Parts: sequence; structure tokens; C-alpha cells
Amino acid sequence: MSHIFVFTNHKGGVGKSTSATNIALGVASVLKSSGASKAQVLLIDTDSQAHATLVTTGRSNYGSQDSLYAVLMAERQDAARVLTECIVRSEWDEALHILPASSMLEGAERELMGVPGAPYRISDPLSKIASHYAAVVIDTHPSFSLLTEMVVIAATDAIIPVEPRYLETVGLLSVIHKINDIRDGWRIADLRVSGILVTKMDCRIRGHVQLLEGLKSHPILGKLLCGVIPANEAVSYAHDAHQSVFNYNPRASASKAYAELVVALIRCMAQG
Repeated sequence: MSHIFVFTNHKGGVGKSTSATNIALGVASVLKSSGASKAQVLLIDTDSQAHATLVTTGRSNYGSQDSLYAVLMAERQDAARVLTECIVRSEWDEALHILPASSMLEGAERELMGVPGAPYRISDPLSKIASHYAAVVIDTHPSFSLLTEMVVIAATDAIIPVEPRYLETVGLLSVIHKINDIRDGWRIADLRVSGILVTKMDCRIRGHVQLLEGLKSHPILGKLLCGVIPANEAVSYAHDAHQSVFNYNPRASASKAYAELVVALIRCMAQG
């Protein structure tokens, strides 16, 4: 079974899109360079702002017929076919495929509210095509909306990106509890919280260091820490240039940190 990684947090600006896009590319690139028989990775953008879509495909004007919106609105028997038809290749690498977001996604949530089976509108068609990919990576909107619930249901692994200023124990535990509530409520046996990813870490700021040390020493949260991405101007410049941080500056500290996380996730995938 392919691993489906969802990057989620109800906070905005914590690096969900940056992490999802760069990790998706990293996994595809490493697998391709190693000669893996299955190296393609699918990135699904579920945020109506479509930042992940824009940086990886060069455009964000996808609409009702060529984006995730079309999949959500499709008849159940047609959804897998529509999903396949909406997937495009990334400009970053031919092994990275994208299911684009659309500004219409917010409207889709309103249209699907109360519709029987709505929470499975992503997991059902995705389950039919996920085996074609080494992994699926999902970027989410900064809220636990219906659309976020849909992709958490579809996922096998939830990763929580968080800035140091949001490292308070109570806030992180509430995100984990929300994910677990979705898992238990919908009886998703394969779903687990696989990691907390600290982003924009600046070791020159005493508060950042103190909060990170507090996270590491926590009996529950400390075991979930999967990576620390340093604050690095290369990330912003790469985003503005619609490039991955790996391509923009492979020697940047953020590139090296993301590369380490990619290797760890590939090991996780190999273990099943």
C-alpha cells in the first residue's frame, strides 16, 4: 500500500505548502535516482489559495473541469477517472504529478455539506489510483474544515508542520486529538500521526530554542519530532521563483534539512 502523507495544521503560515511541495519532489527525485521501479509521487493541493499548485505547475487558474473541484463534484462511479484526467505533471520534475487546487474549493465545501458520503469524496477515488505512485503527499487548508477531514480520512500518515512560536503543548495536543478523533470517528485503522515538523527555526532566538527543547522533553510530543527546518531566506526566494528549495540552492540549510527528512520518510515507506 502506498503511503499517503497529509501535512495539516489549523494554523496558517507554518510551512505546510513549502514542506509538502519540497518533500514530494525530494521523495520522487531520490527514488528516481536510485532506480526504483516506482518513483512517481502525486501531490494533491486542497487549499483554495493554490500556492502548492502555482509553484509546481506555474499556474493557479485551474477551474471546475481540471482540478480537485472536478473530482469532488463528479459522480461516485466517475470520480477515479476524473481524478486521473485532472492530474498534471509538475514543471519541477516529470516524476512529480499534481492534482491542482482551484479557488472554487471553498464553494465545493458548501455544496457538499450534508451530502451523504461527502467525507469519502477524496479517499474513494484516490484508493483506486494510489498504487500507481510510490507516495501521495497532500497539502491542506489552514483549518479543520470538511475538505481537511476528507484528506485526513484518505491519509495513512499525518505530519504537523509548526513554527516555534506555536510549539505550545496544548495547541499541538489539540491538533493531534483532532486527527485522532477523525481516525476513530470514521474508523480509519491505517491513519496515524507520524510526525511534528518544526519549521522556520532560528537558533539565534532564545524563545525558539527554549520551545524546541520543551518539545523534545515532552513525553508524547518529543517522540513525534521528525525534523527541524531552519529559517532560511532560500525558502522565500525559491517560492518567489516558483522553484523547489533543492533546485534554488541545494547547499542551503533548509535544503539539507528537507533532504534529511526525505530520507527518513523513504525509510518509513520501505518498512511498510
